[in-house]
Amino acid sequence: MKARLAASAALALGIIVGASGCSMITYQATTEVYDPSDGVAANVGDLDLRNILIVMEEGADEGNLVFTVANSGDDAELTAEPKSGEPVTIEIGQNQQVVLGGGDEDPLLLEGIDTTPGAMLEVYFHADGAAGLEIRVPVLDGRLPEYRKLVP
Repeated sequence: MKARLAASAALALGIIVGASGCSMITYQATTEVYDPSDGVAANVGDLDLRNILIVMEEGADEGNLVFTVANSGDDAELTAEPKSGEPVTIEIGQNQQVVLGGGDEDPLLLEGIDTTPGAMLEVYFHADGAAGLEIRVPVLDGRLPEYRKLVP
């Protein structure tokens, strides 16, 4: 009787370990942070920058910088300086979330940039009192319908 009880307990333990053991040693893809869209993401101080991309026409020297910024702190001034071209500065209010360069907003133009669609352009983002960050931002064109209206 004791042997039968011990065998049942061992079998139950084996089933439990077999059924749940994979999740203890298997790589969990859901723990990885990734950018689910065409743009990239970054954090600069209290500012969370999401889905950053540039939309432009082939052969142009200006592009529309498109991204969403969420400010979890006080009023801030965010500056985006492309490796080539003129910097732009944006005011972001306290605890505000703003979509820049897209939707009903005017384009946020980066002028004098030397790049083409399909490339990555280094843009240095910095805000008040926070360490800056250089990000490789994808440059797209208006071939896709969702980006067509974003071309300057």
